[in-house]
Amino acid sequence: MKRTFPRSIAAWAFVFSLLGTFPSGASTISTEVIVSVPDQVLALVDRGRLIARYPVSTSKFGIGDSAGSYRTPLGTLFVSAKFGDNLPPGAVIKNRVPTGELVTTNAPGRDAIVARVIWLRGMEAQNRGARDRCIYIHGTPEERRIGKPASFGCVRMRSRDVIALYSSVHIGMHVSITQKRISDFIQADDEPSLLARSD
Repeated sequence: MKRTFPRSIAAWAFVFSLLGTFPSGASTISTEVIVSVPDQVLALVDRGRLIARYPVSTSKFGIGDSAGSYRTPLGTLFVSAKFGDNLPPGAVIKNRVPTGELVTTNAPGRDAIVARVIWLRGMEAQNRGARDRCIYIHGTPEERRIGKPASFGCVRMRSRDVIALYSSVHIGMHVSITQKRISDFIQADDEPSLLARSD
């Protein structure tokens, strides 16, 4: 009897959810990524419990999803692909392929994508152009700008932070980009521990 396998990313995420397991090193099915635009913070949250948080940089042009706007889309998206396995901090990635170049932190005149790429696909009308616009969560050498809007639409992170995040996210994981505060997603009795902080 011929076996058939799901081909789409969403289908694989559904299969993993039925099995109750994900590839080694990934988070649980209930874990999601929250990106707060007003806080300029990305958090890993599991049923109201803060797992980790990192300072980020969203678009300096504001929020939106129209082509050529260079804005960061709002709403629910999901991780559609990941690139950069085992690359060192500062490794340059162009068109989702490592170039072999290493860029130092805050190198003058360098605004490359570095370390890791987490490619997002929109799930709603307000962010349906995200994948075609190549909206990523990625590392940046411009770490001095992290914590304030400075990107061209993507969610930028420090190299060490995106490397840590990369090992915790799986294909199909939901990513919510929101104008709410991170505190709105955390249970009141769940005080962030030192281990959950990365800022």
